[in-house]
Amino acid sequence: MEAKVEAQPPIRVQAPTVPEPREGETAADQHALKMGAQDVNLWYGAKQALFDVNLKMFDQSVTALIGPSGCGKSTFLRCLNRMNDVIDICRVQGDIRLDGEDIYAPEVDPVQLRARVGMVFQKPNPFPKSIFENVVYAPRIHGLCSTKAEYAEIVEKSLTRAGLWEEVKDRLDEPGTGLSGGQQQRLCIARAISVNPEVLLMDEPCSALDPIATAKIETLMDELKRNLCIVIVTHSMQQAARVSQRTAFFHLGKLVEVDETSKIFTNPTDQRTQDYVTGRFG
Repeated sequence: MEAKVEAQPPIRVQAPTVPEPREGETAADQHALKMGAQDVNLWYGAKQALFDVNLKMFDQSVTALIGPSGCGKSTFLRCLNRMNDVIDICRVQGDIRLDGEDIYAPEVDPVQLRARVGMVFQKPNPFPKSIFENVVYAPRIHGLCSTKAEYAEIVEKSLTRAGLWEEVKDRLDEPGTGLSGGQQQRLCIARAISVNPEVLLMDEPCSALDPIATAKIETLMDELKRNLCIVIVTHSMQQAARVSQRTAFFHLGKLVEVDETSKIFTNPTDQRTQDYVTGRFG
């Protein structure tokens, strides 16, 4: 009888469906803490957009940020690599750390930070350059290579990791803008990982893609998380359930609840979370 008590039944989730854990996969909170945000507040001029956000993000796992439009998901995401610095009226208050180091410390170079914390945007945005030049753009800026052979190695490695190498290896000199939407987004992912970031931020990376291209990006995320901390903003409950280990629900600029993804979708603590994931608002 004891053996039967200890055995864990398969997780069953209704609307959306959470896949059963893969063999050897562990909960996100069993991984090392990679980034942490504590008491983060943000203002655009006099308007406050984030209120006392506290969130931990773990290595080798995917954290999904969900919530209705305008709730602060993308705003918070941009805090994690200081993209909000380019907005003059934006002011951030609080503590955000990468491997225990304050990313808003005066001595931190935002350009170097963004090499460690890469970002993929909602709309594919390849540069008006060749596929090859798109991938080597960041390594060239950071002086990571000195020879053509080294650049070629980075291009092949990055495109392979992004699942795009076999599709474009014979046309690397062609414009990146000539690729399909899904291929362009994977090219942008290859560009982001070309400098070997430690964290990858993804702001609704599949919102402009068809289901087949979306499936490829989700498979890619599952592979990349073996070596990265990934934080994704998504409006798709099904996508959050498929790709993430932890899910954070934002509402009106506040982090309402964060927990393991299966718990958020099956037994959330807060009634607002329950209402959102069941489609009662949002």
